[in-house]
This record gives sequence, C-alpha cells and structure tokens, in this order.
Amino acid sequence: MIDKTKQRLGYLEGVLSSIVNVVLFAFKLWAGLLTGSVAMIADAWHTILDTLSSFVVLLGFYISGKPYDKEHPFGHGRAEVIASIVIGILLTIVGFNFIKDSFLQLHEKKVIAYTPLSIMVFGVSAFVKEGLAWFSIRVGKKVDSKSLVADGWHHRSDAIASAIVVVGALLGGLFWWIDSVLGFIVSAFILLAAYDVTREGANILLGERIDTELKKQIQKIIEEEAPDVTGSHHFHVHRYGDHLEITLHLEMPGDYTLNNAHEIATRIENALRINLNVEPTIHFEPQSDNPDIHAYP
Repeated sequence: MIDKTKQRLGYLEGVLSSIVNVVLFAFKLWAGLLTGSVAMIADAWHTILDTLSSFVVLLGFYISGKPYDKEHPFGHGRAEVIASIVIGILLTIVGFNFIKDSFLQLHEKKVIAYTPLSIMVFGVSAFVKEGLAWFSIRVGKKVDSKSLVADGWHHRSDAIASAIVVVGALLGGLFWWIDSVLGFIVSAFILLAAYDVTREGANILLGERIDTELKKQIQKIIEEEAPDVTGSHHFHVHRYGDHLEITLHLEMPGDYTLNNAHEIATRIENALRINLNVEPTIHFEPQSDNPDIHAYP
C-alpha cells in the first residue's frame, strides 16, 4: 500500500496540474485562433494532453493507495509504475507530432506572424509550466514517485515548446526557418525524456537487479546478526510501489540443524524488516566449495 503522504502529494500535483493546464489551454487556443498560427494551436492541444497525463497520475495514486487483497497479495503499488509508462508513451506521441509539424512547416516554408499578445501568452505559459515541472520532479524525487517525475517531464516538454514559439516569434523575421529547426531540437529532448521515463518503469515491471548499496546494507546486517553465515548470493528484488520484496540465498555449515537455520533466518529477516523496511525471504543451503553452484549473483 502506498504511503499516505506520498499519496496526498500525488493528488495535489495531479489536481493542481489539471487546473493550470485547462486554464493555459484556453488562453493558448484563443491566441492561436486569433493569429491563425498552427504552431500555437498545436501547442495548445499539447497542453491539454498534459491534463490527460495528470489524470493518469491521479488514477495511478488512487489505485496504488488501495490495500492488498486476495487477487493482489502484494498490494497495488505497481499501478503507479504503469502510470509512468503511460505518460512516457504520451510523451513519445507528442515528440513525434512535433517532428511531423516541424517538417511540414519547413517543407512549406511557412512564416508565422505573431502578435505581441500571443507572445506574452506563450511566454507566461512557458514560465508557469516550468514551475509545474520543477514542483512535480522535486516532489517526485522526494517521495520516490516515478509517475510524478514523468509528469514533471511532460510539463517541461510543454514549457520548452512554448518557449520555442516565443523564440520563433522573436527571430522569425530574421530566419524564417528558425521555428522549424528549433522544433526538431525540442522533439529530440521530448523523445529522450520519454525513453528515460518508459525504460525506468519497464525495468521495474520486468524485474531489476538489486542496487549495489542496498546489497551492501543487507550483507552488513547479515554479518552482524549471523556471523556463522559463510556466504550470500542470488539476491532478487521485487518492487511493488513502496513495498519491496527481497529474496536471497545464504550459506551455512552443513551440520547445522533445521532449528538452527530457522532461528538464524528469523533473526536476519526481522533485522532487515526493521532497518531496511523490506520483506525478505531467505533460502539456506550448505556451504559448498563448488563455485559453479553460486555463479548467478
């Protein structure tokens, strides 16, 4: 089950983002229709797409906050990871749409005549959306939320896009092609962000290698709680939102009784739960001099 503080921050970000995006969409669409700018109208719809990603964040936090049940014994924490992947897909769509629009505009040698009011609208939009991006990414990193960080990058892509419109408006009189070229550059940044967001979420769903620092912490606790353990290997991580399952193999002298092994395993598991907030499962096996048995880390 997801941490309540994390859930509240997720709701706050999602609701705040949705409200701001709807307001910005209205102003940007109005400015685009006023000037007849395809770029402005497209960027306005880019902003409303951010509302969809914020809704995905809200849905992900709502599902993640549900307790475990019979069908989901590990809780619903991975719903947030799925939400981040959905956002990554949305970012990918936005990035390729920017490439398409930039190519068409460059091919048609289209020159956009912006008004001072439209420039002001998109300048304010860039500033506001970067503020939302900073807030989402900062909070996401603080509470270790993949979907909040992903939504932050979506806000940032919109801020960059609005800034590109402003730059194009200011330099368009000198270089008719500047808006299209900068559009390609922005698209590359958006697609890179989409790749990072989607890859991180996919790694969690597919299964991830244990973090080196976490592995060292576990081994230190094992040494403190059970000096008789002669080796450790087969560390596996299973992440379900805030809930982390760890499985590992430990070696011990072969003449130990089952009672001895059970007592040691219980002591180590309790220490890991208290110190690292993980749910461990330990498999004991007799000490062996054959390196091939433990070839898998």
